[in-house]
Amino acid sequence: MEESYCPVKLTADIIGGKWKPSILFYLEGRTRRFSELQRLIPHMTKKMLTQHLRELESDEIINRKVYAEVPPRVEYSLTRHGKSLKPILKLMSAWGVRHRARYGLAKPRVRHEEVVAPAPTPANGVKPLPMPQVTYQPQAIRSKGVA
Repeated sequence: MEESYCPVKLTADIIGGKWKPSILFYLEGRTRRFSELQRLIPHMTKKMLTQHLRELESDEIINRKVYAEVPPRVEYSLTRHGKSLKPILKLMSAWGVRHRARYGLAKPRVRHEEVVAPAPTPANGVKPLPMPQVTYQPQAIRSKGVA
């Protein structure tokens, strides 16, 4: 039997999981080195970071640039295709900020600015809702129920 097509499942298969959204979040604004990503996502093992970066590169979401230096320098950035995920990442980030307390996480230090969502006005004439512009300043996040 053929599996039915679900665009949400496809998106989740490509960018879902425990660590990929965090990797994409930190690559959204700039090019980063492997060691930088390790520092930004401290609970992720080197092996898992390597595996997820390879998968994202294989799916053409990120670029991997290796410099011919000793020691070798490797940088990661979003591809044009990966940059098309920015609206999704911004919505996920805004949702996470809005619902942190519900899941027992500390309130982050953020700056909200009202901006109109980038989506064009649909043919039915309904205007998009304003979305907060979120600037996230990372801090240690602990899992719900873990001391």
